[in-house]
This record gives sequence, structure tokens and C-alpha cells, in this order.
Amino acid sequence: MSLFVTVPTDRLAEDIGPLPDGVDLHVWDMASPAPRERIDIVVPPYMGGSSGLDALAGLDIGLVQSQSIGYDGVSATLPPGLAFANASSVHETSTAELALALTLAAQRQLPRFVLAQQEGQWSPVFADSLADRRVLLVGFGGVGEAIALRLEPFDVDLTVVARRARPIWHERLGKVDVHAIDELPGLLADAEIVILALPGGDETHHLFSDDLLARMADDALLVNVGRGTLIDSDALVRQGGRIRAALDVVDPEPLPAEHPLWRTDGVLISPHVGGASTAMTPRIARLVRTQIERMLQGKAPVNVVIAGG
Repeated sequence: MSLFVTVPTDRLAEDIGPLPDGVDLHVWDMASPAPRERIDIVVPPYMGGSSGLDALAGLDIGLVQSQSIGYDGVSATLPPGLAFANASSVHETSTAELALALTLAAQRQLPRFVLAQQEGQWSPVFADSLADRRVLLVGFGGVGEAIALRLEPFDVDLTVVARRARPIWHERLGKVDVHAIDELPGLLADAEIVILALPGGDETHHLFSDDLLARMADDALLVNVGRGTLIDSDALVRQGGRIRAALDVVDPEPLPAEHPLWRTDGVLISPHVGGASTAMTPRIARLVRTQIERMLQGKAPVNVVIAGG
């Protein structure tokens, strides 16, 4: 069996490394004409969202392998009949790292020190720790689990929320009593730090709007590494700094320069870089190799979120 596979960059092609005989790996950025009408696996550029998928119209594609976990809006732009797999297993490590980094930066007031350094000021402060805080983790998929594992050494009091309530036995975390998302309003008032790791979509759109934000305790920290649409940005601005926020994702993206969220007290923003680290490199290469090997063996691909047909 022979396969024709495209990836968007020379770097990814190099990272994938040697492949079995019969696999032709070609670099195609999807901005130039397609190299062939039949492509068994096509990997679109990273951070391109759903834009550019129209380049696949009229082609015979076996699988579209995304480099992102999220796939909001893909079904509206993906040509009909194509199978689409997300990049589950690729970004969990990097995104969890950033969730911890944002949390620690906000708790220990690192932005304050950066600004003081620019002014040549020695500006010590007695800051809030992460240790001993009551942390509410909303979302316990791959990213949420990775965050929980990284929180464990920090001596936090962790409460986990997911779509449905259930007890879980985790080999490293032990017993985890997961609360249902409809319990969220009653859990917020006691939380000192709330970390969001939910996917986007209609069910979670503006989950944190005026009502839930108002239920958060004064000076609580809201961290979002899920999707920007989880939080109503205008509602967060209306809090006027009563609660703090550390956000890797916002709504809209990119956040316009004139948006008041940039200047809201207590808000730290990073530009959607949760997965954009060197941790991604070996993991996306490993996933593409897995898909190639499975296709060669006649097995179904992993991570398919749009079945095609």
C-alpha cells in the first residue's frame, strides 16, 4: 500500500522523520496549488483555524489531520464528506504549563515586577501563594487532567467540575469526585482560583457572564486556557477589577487594541499561546506518524471528530 501525505512546513516533515516504504511525504502549505488530486492525509498549517480549508474543495482527501485541539467552526468550512481529526494528545502538556504559569504570575504579581524593572524600581510585595488555595478546575478532559496533575504538588484544595458528576479513580491523583457543571453556581463563592479548561461551542458559550462572574468571591482569580467564548469579555470588564483574570484565550480574538479588557484592573492577557511551545513539536510529529501507521495497517484513524463519508 502507498500513501501520499502532506504537511505544511519543512520543520514538521523533518520532525516526523523516516517513514515506511511506500509513504510519500510532501510539504504543502495549502496556499499554493495542491500537489496532487488524491491526498491520503493532509495536515493544515498550525494556528490557521478553519481558514484555508476551502483549498481542499474538489480534492480526494482521506483524512484532514488538524494541529489544534479545538475545532470550532470547522464543520462550516470543511468541504463536505471529508474526515477531520483534531490534535488531542498534542497540546495538553504545553497548555497545562501555561495555565500554571498564568496562575502563578497573577498570584505572585509578576507583571508588577516587570513594570517596576522597566522603571528601575525595587518594589517588593507580600503576595498570595498558590499553595493552600481553594482551586476550582472547570473541565476535566485531556487539558484539565494535565492541569490537575501539575497542581497536585502545590498543596492546593482542588475541586473538579465536568459535564456530569462521577467519581474517578486516577492512578496519580487518587479518587477524584467530579461535580456536574450545573453545580457550578454553588461552588464559585468558595473558590479562590477558578481555572477554565472547557471546549467551545453552543453549550459553553459565555458560560461565565454577569451571573456567574458575580458569584465569584472578591479578588478571586479566573484563569482561562479553554476557549475565549467561555467568558463574556464585556461582562468581565463590567466587574471593574473586583475579580482578577489571567487569560490565554479571549472573545474576540485577536482582541482589538481599543477593547477595554486590555486596561481592566487585575487582568493579565497572553495571545492564545497555550499550545505554542516546543512541547508541541514531538507530539504532533508522533500523532502524524500514528495516523500514517494506522492507515497503512487498514485501521481507523484516532481523534476523528468529524466523520466525513
